Amino acid sequence: MDITGIKRRGLMYVLSSPSGAGKTTITRALLKDNPDLTISISATTRPRRAGEVDGQDYYFVDLQYFNTMVDNGEMLEHAKVFGHYYGTPRAPVEAALKKGQDVIFDIDWQGTQQLREMARDDLVTVFILPPSARELEQRLRGRAEDTLETDAQIRDRMSKASDEVTHYSEYDYVLINTDIEKAIEQAQLILNGERLKRPRLVGLSDFVRTLKDGL
Repeated sequence: MDITGIKRRGLMYVLSSPSGAGKTTITRALLKDNPDLTISISATTRPRRAGEVDGQDYYFVDLQYFNTMVDNGEMLEHAKVFGHYYGTPRAPVEAALKKGQDVIFDIDWQGTQQLREMARDDLVTVFILPPSARELEQRLRGRAEDTLETDAQIRDRMSKASDEVTHYSEYDYVLINTDIEKAIEQAQLILNGERLKRPRLVGLSDFVRTLKDGL
């Protein structure tokens, strides 16, 4: 048996953060640099924004269809966020993991808790914190120029962030995003290390046994 007999089981790589802390930017960078990494596309009941593509940004569904998926066990996790429902369809994720692909998730702490109950061994979780409340608000206000969010909506996000950051201790890793390029580098290092963990290397024991016999 040679080294090609060692296969790696895919992992579920979760990035969570308050809105504006950088998880979407980091996610996009990791996807660009890792061809064997795919993103989990969430289903949502919120309206589609300008420029968003169904099946690429989200699966846009109505509440009845969303509830049917939940009732049929077709969601790995789901939560209500800012008045709309979001969830992770099970089938695409399981298909990717079976092929040895890693799947990255851009979800909140509620979804992460649900995933941990279902996929503990395959799960790697990272919480991203902003360097300060002031910086987070500045990022949200800068983003609002594109999303057309109101001051009231920004205040809602800041209020929600005060609760979200308290869940940092439930995650495997924590990144403080003072510099986005450094944060991307750190997220990549975490991914690299987790890919090399012994339990994820299927066929390793057979390889070592063959190696030992040849020594």
